[in-house]
Amino acid sequence: MTDNKYFDVIIIGGSYAGLSAAMALGRSLRQVLIIDSGLPCNRQTPHSHNFITHDGDTPKAIAEKAKAQVLNYSSVIFHNGLAVSGKKTGNAFVITTHAGKSFTGRKLIFATGIKDVMPDIKGFSECWGISVIHCPYCHGYEFRNKKTGIMANGAKALHLASLVNNLTEDITILTSGKAVFNDEEHAKLGKHHIEIIETKISAIEHEKGNIRNIVFDDGSKMSFPAVYAAIAFVQHSDIPVSLGCELNEAGYIKTDGFQKTTVAGIYACGDNTFMMRSVAAAVYAGNITGALVNKELTDEDF
Repeated sequence: MTDNKYFDVIIIGGSYAGLSAAMALGRSLRQVLIIDSGLPCNRQTPHSHNFITHDGDTPKAIAEKAKAQVLNYSSVIFHNGLAVSGKKTGNAFVITTHAGKSFTGRKLIFATGIKDVMPDIKGFSECWGISVIHCPYCHGYEFRNKKTGIMANGAKALHLASLVNNLTEDITILTSGKAVFNDEEHAKLGKHHIEIIETKISAIEHEKGNIRNIVFDDGSKMSFPAVYAAIAFVQHSDIPVSLGCELNEAGYIKTDGFQKTTVAGIYACGDNTFMMRSVAAAVYAGNITGALVNKELTDEDF
């Protein structure tokens, strides 16, 4: 029904940031299309925290309620599909999905998030977001005062250790290789009785995503209720780069103070633009982006 329809804004990504942007635009009567593949990065996470009014809700419940509220605005349409390509045509953009459907919009918002790159450790991906976690603010309180591992090295490990140290006094850094800390950093870790284990990790024994043991190459095991992990990521969608949007040194889509990418008419918001991965941050970024895109449309037309 929406094939080849012309929209004011096409939003690629229908999770928290994309839905928040759509609400701001829908309330200004903009014709908006949201394209979403239904695979959010937090789909395994049992509960979402640190977002007032929704603390402890499941990520799915928050997203479903948000989607229902956004679609109350009749000018907003939701399309289930995977956007696979985009091109600039005149003063607009054409987005094509995996099913071959094409949609045209004056402006684009990429709220596509990022894709975590799982390490080659058996059991890791099954535990990700459940007991192998990334953020003390999102998950730390639930594992307070418990034995905690940090699967990282160097500056990332030190940063996580400093934050987690306020939640538990039983911390072990698991570098899975030669530890990379200078004398001052070693002293800080020692002062807080934080142990460093360099033995390579080979597997995680778990039950439905809940860690039972970290298994090392030498056959030894350690039990942790929770392990923080600093892992690599890639952009969930390669369309922004294909359209000319630049990434910064950390791999995020480069935006200015108005959520504009380096390509005129294209905006980005949420996890694909900054490291603060939380529902609250994504909702905020989407809300601001929707308002700024509406302003740009208004400036062009008024």
